[in-house]
Amino acid sequence: MPAALDQLAPASPPTVQECPGLLACLATVGDPRDPRGRLHPLVGVLAICAAAVLTGATSLLAISEWAADAPQQVLARLGARRDPFTGRRLAPCETTIRRVLTQIDGDVLDWVVGGWLSARRPQAGEKMLRAIAVDGKSLRGAARAHDRKIYLLAAVDHATSVVLGQVDVETKTNEITCFQPPLDGIDMAGAVVTSDAMHTQREHADYLRGRGAHYIVIVKGNQKKLRKQMKSLPWKQIPLQNRTTEKGHGRGEIRRIKVCTVAGLLFSWAAQGIELKRRRVNRRTEKISIKTVCAVTSLSADQATPAQLASLIRGHWSVEALHHVRDTTFAEDASQLRTGNEPRAMATWRNGAFPVIVDTGCHAAVASVVDRCS
Repeated sequence: MPAALDQLAPASPPTVQECPGLLACLATVGDPRDPRGRLHPLVGVLAICAAAVLTGATSLLAISEWAADAPQQVLARLGARRDPFTGRRLAPCETTIRRVLTQIDGDVLDWVVGGWLSARRPQAGEKMLRAIAVDGKSLRGAARAHDRKIYLLAAVDHATSVVLGQVDVETKTNEITCFQPPLDGIDMAGAVVTSDAMHTQREHADYLRGRGAHYIVIVKGNQKKLRKQMKSLPWKQIPLQNRTTEKGHGRGEIRRIKVCTVAGLLFSWAAQGIELKRRRVNRRTEKISIKTVCAVTSLSADQATPAQLASLIRGHWSVEALHHVRDTTFAEDASQLRTGNEPRAMATWRNGAFPVIVDTGCHAAVASVVDRCS
């Protein structure tokens, strides 16, 4: 085995439960290129992009350089083109990669990659609630014509950080109207959807309950009457029901939660009101900050305990962790790709890389993708 492949040795072979492989899923993506002059198969180009981004490639040039240096065994597993005369596998050049990602259908690519990752997700236990976070992210470096920023709204699995669905929002002010599309292709039965205050909308609640899902939404000033109702609840008479303590990132945090059954709230399907208090201490400056957050949920007391509700609200930050990794590790905000669907396609590969790394560990992550492409 060549030295370059030593790091791939610890990877275990794919299991039956993980089929179909990535190549089979990518084969369902339509090729946008003109049939005349096609040399490299679309599946091979896309799989090479996925593996290269997983190794840390942050640009199309870096992807092409990774492919040029990849051993023949890796190119073969990724479906690279085979030279009919020499029998060697040929890596696509930067121009080919750029042409493919510029023209590829971003919606289809997102659904295919998200579906593949979702199929690999471990099944939740009977007592564990499946949670999905809905949140958006701006690609700051990818300015398009008329200085329009690319803004992607995604549905992310709390437990695995898998992006189950993603759509391109025209502007951030239209994020509310794009709430449903990333969820339309997901099995929502029994799931709990968490979101920020922007999506505390009655229409969203009706949509989720119509799909058999529940919600937990934050109540802020955009719903003034609902916020007033929440503040008028007798929180002082309600006993503390759950308390957690965390230390990390240079601070200590105590989170206290109170929950009460409600009726007559000005929000569709509301079953319980939530008051969450966060007391945070900066361990360097000793500064103390206290923040109170109100939320409502369609989950009844029989369906979720206060401890579970606190965990679900905390779990919403898994999507923020994904965004942080995309910005820092994969340098997404520094990328100035702006042509066609290039920025969105690269965001899709970054979304796919994060849960694979978390699932398999950095040492065997590349081997995991190469094996599961088969």
